Amino acid sequence: MSTHAVVRDDDYVIDQNWPGYTADEHAVWDFLYRRQRDILADRADEALLAGHEALNLNRGGIPNFAEINKELKARTGFTVVAVPGLVPDEVFFNHLANRRFPAGQFIRGRHQLDYLQEPDIFHDVFGHVPLLTNPVFADYMEAYGQGGLRAMKFGKLKNLAALYWYTVEFGLIETPKGVRIYGAGISSSKDESIFALDNPSPNRLRFDLERVMRTQYRIDDYQQTYFVIRSYDDLIRATVDYDFAPLYHHLADGVTHPPDAILPADQVISAGTQAYAREKAANGTG
Repeated sequence: MSTHAVVRDDDYVIDQNWPGYTADEHAVWDFLYRRQRDILADRADEALLAGHEALNLNRGGIPNFAEINKELKARTGFTVVAVPGLVPDEVFFNHLANRRFPAGQFIRGRHQLDYLQEPDIFHDVFGHVPLLTNPVFADYMEAYGQGGLRAMKFGKLKNLAALYWYTVEFGLIETPKGVRIYGAGISSSKDESIFALDNPSPNRLRFDLERVMRTQYRIDDYQQTYFVIRSYDDLIRATVDYDFAPLYHHLADGVTHPPDAILPADQVISAGTQAYAREKAANGTG
């Protein structure tokens, strides 16, 4: 008889306890919201900014999930559920596959305004949830959850994690106004919101599915490479409408690329100064 415990999604869902937030915690949200909206005004993709408006995240204080879920569910069928922190992979994927976004319930303290290692409610709700009002991106997130459940069977979660990292968390998008931010890891960070577009050091490369899934990433510093999609529709076509089974077989060779590498096949939108300096040195032109 098996003793393997069955993992249930509702084991990792908690009450947001919105009445339990303090006045200072609400004030922290308001400060972070105003600061990030000012920074993102000419840096974020319009779909992300429109999501902030649609969910009225500036209504004052920490958003009440029960309130924002009314609008969110009406638009794309997604809802936000509170979780006690990081959840098991299977639970995370299953939430997304069923159009539920698991969000942290706590908010950072004033001594952590600029950086927090574990995702809090500001990162999750300000950064992630607004794009879930966009039907195409919502489809991508649902499909990612479904793909995650399949990836567990292939043993390729590391590769799939890289896809999430370089799109959902740290993705850039090409727009008529230039390259803009859509990834939550960028949009919820004061410093990376500026670094990702304005700093000359990182590489900005055209999104390619296999390239992304073979690329290592940094969790303790700014990204050294950002991948740029042409549109959310293109992202869907490159991922959701793709058979991952042959790709997972191809990825079995274990080849990965450093987070700051530029490969001969890459379509470079802008080369970072670090990679440029190495290339000059390698060519004897430094």
